[in-house]
Amino acid sequence: MHLTIRHDTHYRYQTPVQYSIQQLRLTPSTSPSQLVRRWHVDAPGKLDATQDAYGNVLHTLVLTRAHQEIFFSVSGEIDTTPLHDGRLTEGPGLIPIEHYTTQTPLTEVDEAIHELAFAAPAPTSPAGLIALAERIESRVHYLPGVTRVTSSAAEALALGNGVCQDHAHLMLACCRARGVPARYVSGYIDPGDVPHAASHAWVDVWLGELGWVSVDVTHTAFASEKYCRLAVARDYEAASPVRGTRVGGKEETLDVMVFVNVEALQ
Repeated sequence: MHLTIRHDTHYRYQTPVQYSIQQLRLTPSTSPSQLVRRWHVDAPGKLDATQDAYGNVLHTLVLTRAHQEIFFSVSGEIDTTPLHDGRLTEGPGLIPIEHYTTQTPLTEVDEAIHELAFAAPAPTSPAGLIALAERIESRVHYLPGVTRVTSSAAEALALGNGVCQDHAHLMLACCRARGVPARYVSGYIDPGDVPHAASHAWVDVWLGELGWVSVDVTHTAFASEKYCRLAVARDYEAASPVRGTRVGGKEETLDVMVFVNVEALQ
């Protein structure tokens, strides 16, 4: 597939911000599953590029002059390839695979998650992953606005509603409860006719000899050629597309617009 993507992020502040640092994981990398044809990040200042510990492209923006808004615009084109049952033809990555079995505050396993994880088939095969995704999706219905980026998997399960990030965190928690390595993926998807945002989150699960298998819990399906991968980490906190700190500003408002257009490769 050929994906054309645009992603605009606009922060506005009630009073001037005196100093801010923004970290951007908004640039995909070429891999066996995707080829970056063109990509550009427009920001209100110099971007310093590096790699984080997971191998994600990381840009840092430091603003030392007073400002009441920050606008980022990202655009590009990606060619993607189909994945058989979600299998990525790549190795475990830069981080030891055991790192992905460790719980985090966003994926901490409570009694309800433990019960959910062990009521489903073991997430040790592609079929088992889809069965677990279906069980999670049936327990946490897609409903924007009821959770926040700081909400944990346990909180989303207790609410019974959430978004793709919550589905991903719950899948991670269930896999880790059973000792199966799994990592968070942030990126984009062609939303088609469903009411889910083009900015998306899903999960890679390590199945030993099969390698990483990519699963979209929200759509209870394997991730494949309609997905563009941006970053991976143990959870949203370390894979967030935009994270920042600031001095001043008081109240903040955020507007995000994402467009993904998909065409078949000729």
